[in-house]
Amino acid sequence: MRDKLAISSKLYLFIIFFILYAPIIYLVYYSFNSGGTMNNFEDFTLDWYKELFGDTRLLIIVLNTFVIALLSALVSTIIGVFGAIGIHSMKQRQTQNTLLSLNNVLIVSPDVIIGASFLILLTMVGIKLGFYSVLLSHIAFCIPIVVLMVLPKLKEMSPTLIDAAKDLGASQWQVLSKVIIPYITPGIFAGFFMALTYSFDDFAVTFFVTGNGFSTLSVEIYSLARRGISLNINALSALLFIFTMLLAVGYYFIAQRDSTRGLGVRK
Repeated sequence: MRDKLAISSKLYLFIIFFILYAPIIYLVYYSFNSGGTMNNFEDFTLDWYKELFGDTRLLIIVLNTFVIALLSALVSTIIGVFGAIGIHSMKQRQTQNTLLSLNNVLIVSPDVIIGASFLILLTMVGIKLGFYSVLLSHIAFCIPIVVLMVLPKLKEMSPTLIDAAKDLGASQWQVLSKVIIPYITPGIFAGFFMALTYSFDDFAVTFFVTGNGFSTLSVEIYSLARRGISLNINALSALLFIFTMLLAVGYYFIAQRDSTRGLGVRK
């Protein structure tokens, strides 16, 4: 009975992964097609990638995307770390749960709602749609992600570490910089990588707050796809997928290292 359940679960997982990854593999495969269509594969070629890297406008969009992702991930990580510490240090359990619930609402809310809300807010404030509107929006929706990644590490940390540091005469800043931050560093890196991935891949929110003359890769791919089938889209999407996978692998190794260290401490 158990063997049948194991086989069924493996088959189910295989079907799920096939449904998820088959279209991506199909897309990447035809990015090397010299035929120019996604119907018949003729010969292997890198012309679409060469054309992609020869497009100055697209390279500027790639640079914009990287700058937005890195800046938003960095700023949201800093704010998110202090936010997580603030939530964790709340004495009243009800207040802590309320703040955490408000933080989680931003994650589970539909991207369309968040994007429309940012658009209305930025328009009311008078911020011109473009680089800064996209950056502020990305920072805002990345902060809750960082908070959720850092909070578990704070909960794992024993209060006696902080008490011992204070007994030895450490100031509040020294407790923060010498005890708390080093302990939660794996969570900080994990939050940074997750924020970077979310910012790099985001389309819905960015589509609402981007303006004329400024674009990101996700919005540009959408615009190219609406003009018709072109293998430039395949090449661009393939590179974007590879970069996202690298970020996911980086996060995985950080999580594994954190897990190994945790086991070592318990032993």
